Amino acid sequence: MASAGPSKGQMETNPRGIPKAPFVADVDEYVGGKDAEIQSTMKKFEETTAKYRYMEISLQQRRKALLTKIPDIEQTLQVVNFLQIRRKKKNEPLKTLFELNDTLYAEAQIEETGQVGLWLGANIMLMYPLQEAIDLLSNKLQTAKKSHEETVEDLEFLREQITIMEVNFARVHNWDVKRRREKGITGQQSGLLPSQRGEGKDDSDDERD
Repeated sequence: MASAGPSKGQMETNPRGIPKAPFVADVDEYVGGKDAEIQSTMKKFEETTAKYRYMEISLQQRRKALLTKIPDIEQTLQVVNFLQIRRKKKNEPLKTLFELNDTLYAEAQIEETGQVGLWLGANIMLMYPLQEAIDLLSNKLQTAKKSHEETVEDLEFLREQITIMEVNFARVHNWDVKRRREKGITGQQSGLLPSQRGEGKDDSDDERD
């Protein structure tokens, strides 16, 4: 017995699981024939497009957050690297400015301990050895950059799918307009011809009389 191929209804997706929009090449076959109704098809297209747009908005917000997060991680990593290099060269207190509020700073002297505190979120800070902090921040930076790349790819993929759905909507709509026009012309011709034949027949009868 031959093995069965992939299911016809199986949906193709991108690497992150976003479904690919099907392109309607043959409208007549897709909707189910010349006499098929298209309301359900058009509604399905609208719902699918709305889902794509919702995902697009969500990913745009994610991308915006990553564009803020990546520079913060890079800046923190730069500071920790500075502390690590300085500790290897000098073993003396570090003089710096300490921020009291947005416009007020005070001079401070920091005793180096070989550790640094990192904010993890939710008002939580943990102390890490300098090298462990560098490793942690480097991994976080790499993960954030990869996530940003994937988000940009997904946004481009979504824009393509939205365009495909808009084209599908337009193709089905135009097909329906053409179908209605053809039916209207056919009905008009079939309604006029018999009456014309009848009028011709009456004229012939009158001439005979």
